Amino acid sequence: MTDTDSPATVEKVQKRIVSLDQFRGYTIAGMFLVNYMGFFAICPVVLKHHNTYCSYADTIMPHFLFAVGFAFRLTFGRRVKSEGAFSAYMRVVRRLLGLVLVSLIIYRVSPIAKTWSELQSIGVWDTIAGPLKRNWFQTLMHIAVTSLWILPVIRARASIRIAYMIFSAVAHVVLSYYFYFTWVNSPPNGIDGGPLGFLTWTIPAIIGTLACDWVVEAKDLPRVKPILIWSTVLMLLGWGISCGTRFYDVPVAEQTNPAYQNQKLAAHPVIPDEAQFKAKQGKPFTAYLAEPPFVKPPNQGQRKWNYWMMSQRAGTLAYLVFAAGLSLFVYLLFHLACDRGNWQIPLFRTLGTNALVAYILHDLVMEAVKPFATKDSPEWYAWGSFVLFFWITWLIVRHLEKNEIHLRL
Repeated sequence: MTDTDSPATVEKVQKRIVSLDQFRGYTIAGMFLVNYMGFFAICPVVLKHHNTYCSYADTIMPHFLFAVGFAFRLTFGRRVKSEGAFSAYMRVVRRLLGLVLVSLIIYRVSPIAKTWSELQSIGVWDTIAGPLKRNWFQTLMHIAVTSLWILPVIRARASIRIAYMIFSAVAHVVLSYYFYFTWVNSPPNGIDGGPLGFLTWTIPAIIGTLACDWVVEAKDLPRVKPILIWSTVLMLLGWGISCGTRFYDVPVAEQTNPAYQNQKLAAHPVIPDEAQFKAKQGKPFTAYLAEPPFVKPPNQGQRKWNYWMMSQRAGTLAYLVFAAGLSLFVYLLFHLACDRGNWQIPLFRTLGTNALVAYILHDLVMEAVKPFATKDSPEWYAWGSFVLFFWITWLIVRHLEKNEIHLRL
C-alpha cells in the first residue's frame, strides 16, 4: 500500500478535486481559443505556434499532460487496492490502447496514394512515416503513449519518478543528437514532438504526479511556499537550458550570405562545434542569455534552429521543463482560488469534467463553422465566429453534463 492508499487519503479523494477540474477546464478553453483563432491573420502572435519559442499557444498541451499525470497518480492507487495489481494494470493498459485507437481515428490522414500499384510501390515505412510525424502523434496520442511510458513508476515514490523523468529527458537529448531533431524538423515536418516526443512529455506528466502528492498527501492544506519555489525553479531552469540556443547565432558578417539565409537547421543542432564555442569566447555575459519565454527570437538568418530553443514541434527539453514549471504555477493559482477560496467558474467545471468529449467535439464544430470564415476576415468577424464556435461546443457539452453523460478512457 502506498501513501495514496491510506484510509485518510482514500476518504479525501472520494470527492473530486475542484482545482484539478477547473485547471483542466481552463486548459480546454485555452485550446479552443488557440486552435480556432490561430487560423486568422488578425490573431495575436502570442496565440499562435511558432516552433522556435514558447508562446501562450504552446503552454496548452503541457497543461494537458500535467493534468493527466495528476489524475493518473490520484486514481491508480485506489484501483490497485480495489481490483488487485494485475487487474488494475491490465485495465489501464486496455484503456490507454483504446485511446491510441481513438487517436488513430480522430487524427485523419489524407490519401497516401491514388492507385493500388502506387501504394505498393511506396512501401510500408514511406506509407506511415508522414502520418507518424504529422497526423497521429497529437495530443490524445501523446497522452496515451506518455501514460503507458510512465505506468511502471506511477505508484513509485517521488525519488524514483524524478529519476525516471531525468532518464527520459536524457534519452531524448541523446536520440536528438544522433538523428531525431533533424528528422522531426525535416519535411514532412513533425508536430508536437513526433513519435518520440513522449520522452519529454514525461516531464509535465511526472510533475503532475508530484503535484498530486502535494495536494492529496497533505494532512490539512498543503504548504504553498515549496510548490511556488519549485515552479519558479523549473521555469528558470527551462529558460537557462534554452540559453544554449545562443551558440547558434550567425556571425554578423555571414548574415548576408545566401547559403546561411536559406539554411534553416544548424549543422550541429545538439552539440555546437568548436568554431561555435570559440565565437562566444570573450563575449559579454548577455551574449549567452536567450530571450525569455513569449519573446520572439531572431529569424533563421540570424540564428539557426537548434535543439536548445523552446520548440513544441521538436518537443525540446528547454520547452518542456519551462512549461512543466508554468503548469505547476498555474495549477497553484487554481488551488488557492478553488480549494482554499471555494471559488469556481461553471464554464471550467463543464469543460473540465468532460474533457475528452469537449476535445473531440471542438474539432467537429470548427469544421462546421470555419468554412464560413476566411483567413483575412476582419477582427469583428473572426472573433464573432469564435464566440459562435465556442458557444455551440459548450452547449453540447453542457447538455451532456446535465444528463450526467461523461466519456472517459
